[in-house]
Order: sequence, then C-alpha cells, then structure tokens
Amino acid sequence: MANDEPTPPIRPVKRDAAATKERVLKAGLFEFGSKGYGGARTAAIAKRAKCNIRMLYHYFGGKQGLYIACLERVYSKIRAEEQKLNLKELEPLAGIERLVKFTFDHMIKNPDFVYLAGVENTQRGKFIKKLPQVANAAGTLINTISDILKQGADDGVLKDEIDAFQLYVSILSLSYLHLSNRHTISLTYGMKLDDEAWLSDRRNHVVELILAYVRA
Repeated sequence: MANDEPTPPIRPVKRDAAATKERVLKAGLFEFGSKGYGGARTAAIAKRAKCNIRMLYHYFGGKQGLYIACLERVYSKIRAEEQKLNLKELEPLAGIERLVKFTFDHMIKNPDFVYLAGVENTQRGKFIKKLPQVANAAGTLINTISDILKQGADDGVLKDEIDAFQLYVSILSLSYLHLSNRHTISLTYGMKLDDEAWLSDRRNHVVELILAYVRA
C-alpha cells in the first residue's frame, strides 16, 4: 500500500553565523600571534577557520578589521575579568595580592594576550588607539588601585604615596616578561621557563616582591 503522507520539503541547512565568526576570530588570533600583522595572510586565516575567505571580509571587512577585533578580544577579556575581582571589597593588602595573582595567572592562561600585545608593540600601538574603550577600562583599573593604596595608607598597612600606575606596570612586567621572552631567556640561562615548578616559584616570588614593596 502506497504511503499517502506528503514528503516534507528539504530545507537548506542554515549557516551558523556566530560559530563561523568565532572560528575566524580564533584563527586570526593564532595567525597574528604567530606571524605578526605583516606576516599573517587572510587566505591562511580562512583555511584555518575552515570557511570561505569571503566570510572573513563579510564579518570583519578584511585583515585590518579582523586584527582590531582580535586586539579588542584579548584586551576586553582581561579588563572584564579584572572588574570581577571586586578588589575594593577586600582589605587593601589582600586586594593588591589578589590583583598580582590574577595578573600572573591570566598571562599564563591567555597566551593570545601575550602574543598580540607583542605584535601590537611592533606596530607602535597603531591599531589599539582605534579602541578607546580599552583605554577607558584600563583607566578604571588604575583608579581602583589608587583608591586601594589610599585606603591602605590611611589604615597604616600600606606605604604612603605609592604611584598606582607605576605599581601596575611593575605587576604587569613581572607577570609578562618571562612569557614574552621565555625562548631567549631559557636558552641564554639554560632554564626552562615553561616548567610548572619554576612558574609556581616565580608566582610566589612575584607576589612576595610586590607585597614587600607596598607594606608600610
């Protein structure tokens, strides 16, 4: 007996635009981070993202637009996670300690930030200045640190007149250099800077160094 039920129409598979865009962004992070802005090629990015190169231009407008989107991704991520630390809710010394540990751990867990920051410095900050929201968020962090330092000084637990920006640059440098320059430092000094035990010791050293400096 024949089946009288109508055959449902075949519907075309709808492209997952968000997933495709995310794949292109991740491919861009890899290519820019490993080859720099000048060395990265849109064809290689599209191939890694497993999409047509036209999709890259459709979503990001081209190589420059994608690169700026990659910068925004890594810088917005660290700023957003810093806000979640709620540093002002802690005692001043504990707030500084939390910031140091977070910054150190974030650099290890987010190599894209380390790579892209290095690439953008070779560009002399040419593209990051197109992201004013990044600078605004960074300014908020420095204001938070400044408030913590003032409260700690008023409470007698932190030294007076510590410059908030100088302090943050020191925290960032101590959390960053051993990652950005790990290959040359490892070979020069015969050390394995990616060794977990060494990184753990480094983390403790950085925390103790900063806390020793800020304590009254």
